[in-house]
Amino acid sequence: MAAYFIAQYVVKDANAYRQYQKAAAPTVQAAGAKLVAFDAASEVMEGTPPGPQTIVLEFPDTEAAKAWYNSPEYQEIVGMRLENTEGFSVLAQSFNTG
Repeated sequence: MAAYFIAQYVVKDANAYRQYQKAAAPTVQAAGAKLVAFDAASEVMEGTPPGPQTIVLEFPDTEAAKAWYNSPEYQEIVGMRLENTEGFSVLAQSFNTG
């Protein structure tokens, strides 16, 4: 079942974040994921999000998403995102009734 890595945040340093994007893209491709949504100005419908930027990556399954996130290649660069954004990320399955 497909799994989605969803990140929602505000970018604090645009130049540093662009460097993260360049470094992260090959790791996403190597993991067999695809970029479903990238919106730098998401529209809030409910609640108070940390910022306007939303990213959605689709992976074949939860195991693939976790393998990507925990891979040495991604762990080497994830700090670039964490240091230059403020927000959160979640991993959600396409259909999980609990």
